[in-house]
Amino acid sequence: MKSQRQFNREEVFAIFENFSDGLMVFDESNKLSLINSAAQDIFGVEVKDVLGKTIEDFADIIPLNNLFYLLGKDIKNVFRKELEIAEDLILEISSSPILVQGKKIGTLVIVRNITRERRVERMKTEFVTISAHQLRTPLSAIQWTLERLLKGKAGKLTEEQKSLVERAFEDNKRMVALINDLLNLVKIEEGRDIYNLAPVKLEQLVQSVLEYYNKDIKEKQIKLEFQVLDRLPEVKADPEKIKFVIENLLDNAIRYTSAGGIVRISLKLKNKAVEFSIQDTGIGIPKEQQENIFNKFFRASNAVKRQTEGNGTGLFIAKNIVEAHKGRIWFETKEGQGTTFYFTLPI
Repeated sequence: MKSQRQFNREEVFAIFENFSDGLMVFDESNKLSLINSAAQDIFGVEVKDVLGKTIEDFADIIPLNNLFYLLGKDIKNVFRKELEIAEDLILEISSSPILVQGKKIGTLVIVRNITRERRVERMKTEFVTISAHQLRTPLSAIQWTLERLLKGKAGKLTEEQKSLVERAFEDNKRMVALINDLLNLVKIEEGRDIYNLAPVKLEQLVQSVLEYYNKDIKEKQIKLEFQVLDRLPEVKADPEKIKFVIENLLDNAIRYTSAGGIVRISLKLKNKAVEFSIQDTGIGIPKEQQENIFNKFFRASNAVKRQTEGNGTGLFIAKNIVEAHKGRIWFETKEGQGTTFYFTLPI
């Protein structure tokens, strides 16, 4: 077996110098000891002007002052934090300690220019927003027209005509819902979804959602259990947004639970937060797909086979809403035996 060739000092430095991302090495005193060409180009500085300076000295050097404000004088560990220097310069920063035999001898800071990626994302977002708005107006008009036809406002329909109009009405309604979901995604990703925070009694919110889904629950002969295990204080939340989260989780539980199954909802206090949980006896989530369940547009394979409706945006939006409230959302599941979703809201 051949032994691996060791790189000499000159070769290691060549790798460091030619790395496509910006690299900066600070010694144990937080003084800059190495900086490659990519980092110099990104910040528009020269080695002679920055080498030997501490991270704290960067506070007086534009645009390196942004790096100081992000990392602090002790250069804290960060992972993929975005730093917008200007409209035409957006950076992704990571920093981690350099350890030798368990002892920290310095810090490596990696700087990646992601301006182009963010520009492309903004263009895609603008396209989706404009397209969705343009589509929503005619779709809403079509829905109004079809609804009037079904109500006999343009004369009595034959059974065949009524069946065709009902099918068109339902398909159009799904399209309107998809457009609304896309607009919600855009708001969330741009940080424009402003939350109207107010004192909320979560128990009352759950009851209102259950009343709305009462017909679906009865039609599928699902046994519903709702328990409030503690005396709950109010939480500060946007009631409409949290209602969306509860509706999405309940809708999924009903949709993927067979007729005669059980759905259990509970509210309780846990670690200075109110915890909501919803357990079903449905199809569960395949083990190899569980890590993707909160991804945008993702739907588990067994869900797709069972139910063609849905676009995979609900859980993505729900996760963003809960986390924007400083809460947490997670699940436990076993394929074929059901799923329990949880989320918490701080008191």
